[in-house]
Amino acid sequence: MIFIGGGGEDYAVKQQMRLKYANRHGLIAGATGTGKTVTLQIMAEELSAAGVPVILSDVKGDLSGLAQAGSAEFKLHEAFHKRAGTIGFDDYAYAAFPVIFWDLFGEQGHPIRTTVSEMGPLLLSRLMDLSDAQEGVINIAFRVADEEGLPLLDLKDLQALLLWTGQNREQLSLRYGNISVASIGAIQRALLVLENQGGINLFGEPALDLSDLMRTDTDGRGVISILAADKLMGSPRLYATFLLWLLSELFEELPEVGDPDKPRLVFFFDEAHLLFDDAPKALVDKVEQVARLIRSKGVGVYFCTQNPADVPEDVLGQLGNRVQHALRAFTARDRKELRMAAQTYRDNPRFSTEDAIREVGVGEAVTSFLEDKGAPGVVERTLIRPPSSKLGPVDAAVRKAVSLASPVAGKYDTLVDRVSAYETLKARADAAAKAAAAAEAREEEMSTAEREFQAGRRYSGSRVSRSTSRKTRKDDSFGSAISTAVIKELKGTTGRRIVRGILGGLFKSR
Repeated sequence: MIFIGGGGEDYAVKQQMRLKYANRHGLIAGATGTGKTVTLQIMAEELSAAGVPVILSDVKGDLSGLAQAGSAEFKLHEAFHKRAGTIGFDDYAYAAFPVIFWDLFGEQGHPIRTTVSEMGPLLLSRLMDLSDAQEGVINIAFRVADEEGLPLLDLKDLQALLLWTGQNREQLSLRYGNISVASIGAIQRALLVLENQGGINLFGEPALDLSDLMRTDTDGRGVISILAADKLMGSPRLYATFLLWLLSELFEELPEVGDPDKPRLVFFFDEAHLLFDDAPKALVDKVEQVARLIRSKGVGVYFCTQNPADVPEDVLGQLGNRVQHALRAFTARDRKELRMAAQTYRDNPRFSTEDAIREVGVGEAVTSFLEDKGAPGVVERTLIRPPSSKLGPVDAAVRKAVSLASPVAGKYDTLVDRVSAYETLKARADAAAKAAAAAEAREEEMSTAEREFQAGRRYSGSRVSRSTSRKTRKDDSFGSAISTAVIKELKGTTGRRIVRGILGGLFKSR
């Protein structure tokens, strides 16, 4: 059982989530300042203690406190112990939990990366907010890279491949469909924006090994992976796309486990509305599919957001375990959303669910958890249990010490730049440029020899008929003009493309 808090009229009835149904997904909702972060913290503690690894995003930095035990010196020490007594939490004690800190920017934890290939064209298009036509070009680029055996690891690989695609768009369009210069340019600009937002840190090697997110410590407790997201939130689309990629990878890589006694992993998605804001239907459908099927892989997904209305109805219907903190109802729209939220719970005859959601204070919530055979439990007003770990962020020294002692210390800290699409295309372009230079040099030698030969004929005083002399001068003038034009063209970009065409193109057979 996962102990959440105390319910009933006197808060003495334990409100618990069954570990067996923890992979049936859940929702943590409520207005800002109502206690969602503490609820997330105590759920992570309980899951870790039960041997379940946890992944969570730390939007405000507060969840780093999981790595350090609470203290009697904390100003809420007495209040916490009083609350523990009220809800019957008799064995309440302070404790730290096993934590691995991760950070996309490598500043507050271990770098976390994936490759362009693993991200895939759909999520990349979502990340860059591409149009349908631009997404089509991205799909063509990925298809060509697969066929030609060109690894797409980082952004410069994709930029190089798009450049080549633009230069050879006529041939590729005949096979895959229209590729416009405008689409290529728009994608390259979007890649530049992504790079400026820090997306360059997301792509590269060594890529994340999912097994490092599914660890337990020597005591059998699940390791809590905390992603620093305070800086990442400055790029909301990058934040949402990265977490969706992580969820998709878990879905693709993990084997089916049926109906386990406890989850293999629980994933908390904070600020979940960012995942669905302005998302195309294809992406929302994919999220729904993953949420529906990933529980058979033993993974539970919990969406944390301010309002249940932020989550599409088809996804919301799959969230069986719910903790609803207070919702504000200042406007007609707020009241309508509150009423709709209340209607998703199984009524409790002791109180009005709608009134309870409006009235619960900080640290309280309206909860409902799955019972026998996965049936939703009756809604209950719940006083959330106090956390055992530190409430609030740890200082930089503690964070550094935890990272140095981490089981993945040194594994991801050094970026590896192996030969991939960029290096391969550059090598082929360099070879083509050398061939062009050699052809130009041979042409120059031939022109020089021809001029010397003609000069020798003039000095020798050879007599040439009037008509023949005129014809020769005319032919020489025409040939010289052609040679000059070819040499000039070979010196430019177009000329190098011609030479590459003569040589069979950059993409050669594997």
